[in-house]
Amino acid sequence: MPNDLQLLERLCREHGIPAEKNALKLLVRYTELLEEWNHKVNLISRKEDAPVIVKHVFHSMLISRIHDFKPGEKVLDLGTGGGLPGIPLAILFPETSFLLVDSTGKKIAACKAMIKELGLGNVMAVHSRVEELRGVIFDTVLSRQVAPLEELCSYCTTLLKRDGVLICLKGGKLDEEIAKAVMAREKHFGFPASVDRLPIEEIDPLFSEKQIVIARW
Repeated sequence: MPNDLQLLERLCREHGIPAEKNALKLLVRYTELLEEWNHKVNLISRKEDAPVIVKHVFHSMLISRIHDFKPGEKVLDLGTGGGLPGIPLAILFPETSFLLVDSTGKKIAACKAMIKELGLGNVMAVHSRVEELRGVIFDTVLSRQVAPLEELCSYCTTLLKRDGVLICLKGGKLDEEIAKAVMAREKHFGFPASVDRLPIEEIDPLFSEKQIVIARW
């Protein structure tokens, strides 16, 4: 734990991510739980070539560099898997409300157990397909899953408020994927009106070809 704690503390300091000591300890504990649960349920790759706390947890935290999560803001984590990026961000921003959704029941059961163990009161996990979500509108939608951007944008037309934002953690060559999402915006009530991206490979070699993609109305 001390090594992970020191590593995370250094990364946050170097990259301007504000995190209290207690939050850092919770993030380290979440990493431990994620690895424990991963032996029972396939939440992340079981052939890890890098520290989970960097490749998965800190990777999720990088969203906070480009988005200021507000008190009372409602955030949806779409296809959360093992709680990424929602749980790390919920730890960092305890006054923001997070809803984690995944269609795989075992993954949501693991998320619920980890949320309870961590004592997080600002995050809920729900077993549901995104198409089944009704009567809820969010300020922000997050996704770390591999669904194409066009598909994610189509979901956002009913889930995201008009001045909301979709933020995705993606990898690989994205020019064609982004172009398809922009071309399809007439089908999705004008969303996305714009798409920006922020490469993060300079932060760590682990994030080679990784980008944060931001879609707005």
